[in-house]
Amino acid sequence: MELLVEDLHAGYPGHRAVSGVDLSVAAGTVVAIVGPNGCGKSTLLRSIARLHRPESGRVAVGGADIWGLKPRQAAHRVGLLPQNPQAPEAVTVSGLVRYGRHPHQGLFRQWSREDERVCREALTATGVLSLADRRLDRLSGGQRQRCWVAMVIAQEAPVMLLDEPTSALDLGHAVEVLGLVRRVAAGGRTVVMVLHDLASAARYADVLVAMRAGRVIASGPPREVVDAALVRALYDVDADILRAPGDGTPVVVPRPTDGEAATTAAAVASG
Repeated sequence: MELLVEDLHAGYPGHRAVSGVDLSVAAGTVVAIVGPNGCGKSTLLRSIARLHRPESGRVAVGGADIWGLKPRQAAHRVGLLPQNPQAPEAVTVSGLVRYGRHPHQGLFRQWSREDERVCREALTATGVLSLADRRLDRLSGGQRQRCWVAMVIAQEAPVMLLDEPTSALDLGHAVEVLGLVRRVAAGGRTVVMVLHDLASAARYADVLVAMRAGRVIASGPPREVVDAALVRALYDVDADILRAPGDGTPVVVPRPTDGEAATTAAAVASG
């Protein structure tokens, strides 16, 4: 389903976090939202997920206004993995993934073979089926993150929102999770994720959305929008933009400050 955000404004008492954001995301697309800390990325995701009521604007999935739906109805369309998800103590991997089926349960709709099938497929897709009976708190960070993604997959919402899914992961585990995101999108779901690593955003996203002070300052395919001017506008640093061998993905190489350059030169000379 298509995700549409129109002129969205959101914030908190005394602070406007998101100002006039417009997004149109087709099914099967991976969008990465980047920008400095405090620029409104997480607030935008929470507004789309119906967790933070916007001051004005519209969020629609498949033509339906998310804020006009009941919470359970909205959960059938949008799933969110927050930055620091909390799991019940001693929950197993399979127990965690079962939580993803909660929106599909009800007074006349209890646990079924269909729920079991969906959970098993989610565990398989994320490569954690063999861990199904293990406790979540006894897994590595990368394994736990894949389990959380499995839970969101099991929700079967056509739009998945991931807030910093690679936070605190090493390079290998981050690559695993982002590769998984690409596979999820290839299956037809829309994925919108917040990332701090601009290089990863450029490599794994179809569309990059750059935010500063609550506003979108650039949006489009990474190869078209990532340049030195954008890095300067986002992070107030100078950088060289290289092209990765093979596919030409933008690679951001920050330039040293004058002080750092002088220190490096002195070290080389003394060595």
